[in-house]
Amino acid sequence: MAKPKKTPRPKAETPKGFRDYFGAEVTQRTEMLRKIAAVYHRYGFDALESSGVETVEALGKFLPDVDRPNEGVFAWQEDADADKPGDWLALRYDLTAPLARVYAQHQNDLPKPYRRYAMGPVWRNEKPGPGRFRQFYQCDADTVGAPSVAADAEICAMLADCLEEVGIPRGDYVVRVNNRKVLEGVLDWIGIAEDDERRPAIFRTMDKADKLDERGVLDLLTTGRQDASGAFIEGVGLYIQQAQQIVQYLFQKAVPPQSNKVDEFGEKNARRLASMRQAVEGSQIGNQGVNELEDIVRLAKGLGYEDDRVVVDSSVVRGLGYYTGPVYEAELTFDIQDEKGRTRNFGSVAGGGRYDDLVKRFTGQEVPATGVSIGVDRLLAALQAKGRMQTSEAGPVVVTVMDRDRMADYQAMVAELRQAGIRAEVYLGNPKNFGNQLKYADKRGSPVAVIEGGDEKERGVIQIKDLILGAQIAESATLEEWKDRPSQFEVPRDDLVAKVRDILAQHDLPGGGADK
Repeated sequence: MAKPKKTPRPKAETPKGFRDYFGAEVTQRTEMLRKIAAVYHRYGFDALESSGVETVEALGKFLPDVDRPNEGVFAWQEDADADKPGDWLALRYDLTAPLARVYAQHQNDLPKPYRRYAMGPVWRNEKPGPGRFRQFYQCDADTVGAPSVAADAEICAMLADCLEEVGIPRGDYVVRVNNRKVLEGVLDWIGIAEDDERRPAIFRTMDKADKLDERGVLDLLTTGRQDASGAFIEGVGLYIQQAQQIVQYLFQKAVPPQSNKVDEFGEKNARRLASMRQAVEGSQIGNQGVNELEDIVRLAKGLGYEDDRVVVDSSVVRGLGYYTGPVYEAELTFDIQDEKGRTRNFGSVAGGGRYDDLVKRFTGQEVPATGVSIGVDRLLAALQAKGRMQTSEAGPVVVTVMDRDRMADYQAMVAELRQAGIRAEVYLGNPKNFGNQLKYADKRGSPVAVIEGGDEKERGVIQIKDLILGAQIAESATLEEWKDRPSQFEVPRDDLVAKVRDILAQHDLPGGGADK
């Protein structure tokens, strides 16, 4: 009789496009979200935690660059009832579509306008790549029910405050603002009708202005161009005069004389707004968009956000099937080294805009809304690239176990340290080999080990080992230096907390300093 086949063991690996986060990464993200939430809360936004699962119908067709609602999301169908098929459900792909559903569902109970912030993971069933995962965190703030662009100006100001709060100093970022109505107006003025099937392709090409030079954009708008790989990309097919006007708008080459509104907008923004006004000239919707941008800049300046922080930028093109008015991005302006050692600008870490049509899908009535989403993982990567966030964190103080029958004594030490606000733990592995306990402390990145054997217990003292100093001495010190700089100290048992605090303070670690 043949032996039954063994069930193969599952592979211990994360699914493609996903990753695990450990220790410092989770702690740093939590701390950053806490700081951002404090800014949102200070601006009067309330927290909302919506379901991680929505019906595909509720999510709608707003996922970027796809035509079907269940394309690009992780979706499944519920079991069918006796009288109808099961609903299609999906993991949320952003935090905005769920907000529209929540507002429509609870609008009678919510204040108007409704100001909410939300933080959490989202999932996208897209092809993964370097730094591009299928699960990532978003951090949103939105105002629903406010038609005034004062809400947009407030979002821009709040976004600047968030960046500074987490450690991006003024001068290392800029909030760039544009308006979809201005983009529509540019096309109106050059004779591209609203129903012209080339409009989406034109907008997509305009969105590449920050990655291509003027010649590249001009070629894509007309006859086409070869990319870096040698492949030919077909052009949109505009007349050269039409394409030149779009390029002029995008790169703002023919800026008219400085307007007389410098005091109101700042010199940089005054020039750019005047250039935009020229680009849309006879377009009603285009001029409406410029008026809204002027209001945003005027309000931001009134709040103290000059054109070194909130700046009008014609190249900002976002969510072509999504946004209906002002759009904005937060861009980090410093350079970093990529994985191949090349210098490049870090780029965008947040974006958003006005989307007055999203809630209408549920209610049939237009509800004005505007908001921003911060890319948490990109912002963390930016802080790490600038050395403003440690890639690791100190481990806990480890109380070693010299006599397992006295575990209560060791637990009492840990309790004292924890009550004093110091991260600490008792070694809970096999205490037989003391060397293994110190190896454990080293692997945890522990700054201090506490030792109390039978002799120390009788004398009422403990040994406290500075593991950081000990490692430094072992690496480079001579015998004489080792004698002059001991890394292990014998102190009275009652001085446990004070001595540990002293060592932590010397290494500038949390928990160090005077008694609290």
